[in-house]
Amino acid sequence: MSRLITICLTIMVATSNPAQAQTQPHVDEIVKSLDKNEDGFLTKDEVAGNARYARQFARWDADGDGQVSKADIVKFRAGFGIAADGSSLRARRNRNAPAQPFTIPDVESLTRVGKGTRLSRAVSSNSQFILKTEAHDVAGESYVVLTDHAEPGYLKALDRLVNHRHAKLVRVDDLAVLHENTEAFDQIRKQLAGARFVAIAPRLESFRENMVLSMWELLSTLDEDPQLDCFPGFLVASNADSFGALIDQSIDHKPVAADELRPLAINQVQNSRETRSLQKSGILRKYFGNANLKTPIVAIYGQQADAAPRLEGEQTWNLKVKSRRQFVKSFSEPINQAFEQANLIVMHGHGIPGMSCSMDVDAVPKNCRGKVLLSGSCFSANPVKSDLARMNQAPGGYSVEARDAFIVRAIDNGAIVAFGHQRLSSGFPHLFPVLEGWTAGQTVGQAYQQLINGLINQSGTTSGGFILSNQQRTNRRPPQQRLLYVVIGDPALQPFERLKIKPAKVQ
Repeated sequence: MSRLITICLTIMVATSNPAQAQTQPHVDEIVKSLDKNEDGFLTKDEVAGNARYARQFARWDADGDGQVSKADIVKFRAGFGIAADGSSLRARRNRNAPAQPFTIPDVESLTRVGKGTRLSRAVSSNSQFILKTEAHDVAGESYVVLTDHAEPGYLKALDRLVNHRHAKLVRVDDLAVLHENTEAFDQIRKQLAGARFVAIAPRLESFRENMVLSMWELLSTLDEDPQLDCFPGFLVASNADSFGALIDQSIDHKPVAADELRPLAINQVQNSRETRSLQKSGILRKYFGNANLKTPIVAIYGQQADAAPRLEGEQTWNLKVKSRRQFVKSFSEPINQAFEQANLIVMHGHGIPGMSCSMDVDAVPKNCRGKVLLSGSCFSANPVKSDLARMNQAPGGYSVEARDAFIVRAIDNGAIVAFGHQRLSSGFPHLFPVLEGWTAGQTVGQAYQQLINGLINQSGTTSGGFILSNQQRTNRRPPQQRLLYVVIGDPALQPFERLKIKPAKVQ
């Protein structure tokens, strides 16, 4: 107790003078110096060699999950009046005042980040970079459908896809636990030999974190390299009718012509200091503007965002929610018309089950037929049954409750392709490579494969390290969660014809 009192007194003295408080290191610097495996989280073992922070670890780890994130340290500091950058919260400007000049860079100027790439604090905190990805050759030529469906409605739809793609149907009892049976797992691996496209069609209750990770274990071991060796995609809907509609649309689909692409961007501005989501809508407007396409923008502002910047231009709508707990459940007629006309919807902002960018899942347009939706929000693809320890609170200060997954609702309402994350998403840096691939004319599975392979390269994950162990499943933020991006859609489908957009420069 005496040691804790001494630490608290030291903090109080430091924060009584803003100049002294600045001697406290920035949270980014602490994590960067201690995070040996570069997964964005600290463990007790990683801080053990630093006497100063080893004593703090248990206090940072308030939820006792054995891992400490930047947000955990920020929350602990806030209790003593210290900001993330080490300054005094008492001396900081009101949150309704903008933190720094608002800029909208070109995609070409953003750093492509691979393993070992170091970013400045400002660039990292603003998510102003892009994951480095590259093409990975696939030797196979066949199309395989892997499913654990047994109901006739689902199987009839899959039969139509199998006939259309001249595919092979592989059925298992339960995809959620397939990895627990080594012999069965090895047999499936043999049946996937020579596959170019693999459509994974799990039951909704099988569409869980360890199932997704087990697919990466499976598909990364078809040859000797550690990357996915085919083009994957998930086929998921909450009922047989929606599932059948997804399959039938995929069979009938023709790539959208370049001059017929109609993007729409949605972002969230919680307060006047957090403008990175707004910035991403501005970046997309520039990106599509280079192809002579207009991008309508819906920006949803919080109560503390009065001084935040606003994007200008035709078809730009700035909405405001009354509180953090209230989400937009309906839109005005002009916005509804913009949704109706759009065939590509891109969203950036915080999320929880049932909400993305302060937009409630019930506000997803009833008619999403033919639309492609990408959400960079956390929990936008949350499973109905999770393999991981429950989180009570998500980034942004939102309470986590059991609600429908945002992108599954979009599929149920007719979307033909949807991108999201089952847990905590990194947003734009990982979303943009997929969007870039699809607008370059790639198939659903090709762009998805490149994203997952980029994350595998960055993390150094190899066979045996994908699937969550029983111990890791008790963690709320295991390292493997970075690989929980999912794409719902036929992997062989080409969403768009190639746009004539100047390609981003790899740095």
